[in-house]
Amino acid sequence: MKTFRGKVVVITGGASGLGREFANVAAREGMKLVLADVQADALQRAVDELKAQGASVIAQLCDVRKSEQVQALADAAVAEFGAVHLVFNNAGVGSGGLIWENTEADWEWVMGVNVWGVIHGVRIFTRLMLEAAKQDASFEGHIVNTASMAGLLNAPAMGVYNVSKHAVVSLSETLYQDLQLVGAPIGASVLCPYFVPTGISQSHRNRPEDVRMTQGPTASQLAAQAMTDKAVSSGKVSAQDVAEMTFKAIANGDFYIYSHPGALAGVQERMQHIVAGTNPGDPYAATPHVREALRAKMKLD
Repeated sequence: MKTFRGKVVVITGGASGLGREFANVAAREGMKLVLADVQADALQRAVDELKAQGASVIAQLCDVRKSEQVQALADAAVAEFGAVHLVFNNAGVGSGGLIWENTEADWEWVMGVNVWGVIHGVRIFTRLMLEAAKQDASFEGHIVNTASMAGLLNAPAMGVYNVSKHAVVSLSETLYQDLQLVGAPIGASVLCPYFVPTGISQSHRNRPEDVRMTQGPTASQLAAQAMTDKAVSSGKVSAQDVAEMTFKAIANGDFYIYSHPGALAGVQERMQHIVAGTNPGDPYAATPHVREALRAKMKLD
């Protein structure tokens, strides 16, 4: 996708964090925006700010776990602007702790947003784009799925999140290959940010009632939350930086988008263990003090 001006972009999780920065870049590029989020006040604030900048934008409350709500989002985009050219399946939540301590509700919530949200977005918007391409020989589109470096690595005490983001990487790679197979004029990318200052570490603020926590957080969940809060808040690459590099990657037709290329050393080490058939390496080999701090917070002997 080489040109953005006049095209239509849909952004889930568009009211804050990476989604909000994607919207800023899209508006600057002259795109028509469709923002979706579950947080009504932040969504309205984003719309007001973007309209004040002269952007053409609509918004829709959307729980991406629900296919009918993602379909309604697509319908609203087409009804308002006639087509969709760029989709950011970006909505995401986080949850940590020792993997056996996560409840069924934890799994349903994280997998619902992080995996099913992307599944619904890919299933609904890809078909919509393919249909548009049949009607317009000049059509070009692109889909960006937000995964994480956690989709390529497996840090301890982040099991539910790791599983969800690995699924997004796999889904995205398959989407890319399938689009290539049929010669579709639609590109695909997977965004794998590392620690970027956004609100994802506090995503429980929007946790729905149907997957609410029914018991207090465990020591490991509190420890994982504290470690994640510190890592995210201290990130040196901003959400704005990630948005800028993402749009450049879309224009270049790049599939993999990394906010912190240096973290790929860990991915390379992991792959070497997989190919060699050796046991997974110690993620804290270079920083044993981090392991000990995490263990101490978990109150493990």
